Amino acid sequence: MAAAALVSPGVAHADCPVPQAGAACGERLADAMTQRPGGSEFLVCRTLPDGSRAWAEAPVPFDPSDKWFSYGPGITLHGQGFRNPNLSSGSWTATPLNPDTVCGAEQVAVVSAGVLAAPQNSQGEPGQPVSVEMLPRLFTVTMTGDCLWSRNQTLFDW
Repeated sequence: MAAAALVSPGVAHADCPVPQAGAACGERLADAMTQRPGGSEFLVCRTLPDGSRAWAEAPVPFDPSDKWFSYGPGITLHGQGFRNPNLSSGSWTATPLNPDTVCGAEQVAVVSAGVLAAPQNSQGEPGQPVSVEMLPRLFTVTMTGDCLWSRNQTLFDW
């Protein structure tokens, strides 16, 4: 039922190719990270000496990233309620990379040791950015759609 809330009928997901190490990535994705299918491998869009950009394997563990690329059915990341988080809590904006894409997030937070809250869903409109407040004790978030996710900077970010 939660998955149905993330994708409304009639809204197509982009047939975005699965990122591969060595494959080109566009300027909009510079320094963005993504997760490979299966969840254990991560890639980062690096600028090469000739100015082009390509996906490269990210060393694990890595510091939380403020820029993520989701594609297809989604990527599931760990938040600050988990050891070695992939991203930090706070205000994020998801920008669709094509006019038909719907960006969505399903968040699960830690309530107490060993206890997780019910999932919270956020969903944008086709082709429109959506703002999502990542929960303070975020355990996991599944980001869906062909979208670029960016953490909004605040006065407290150094």
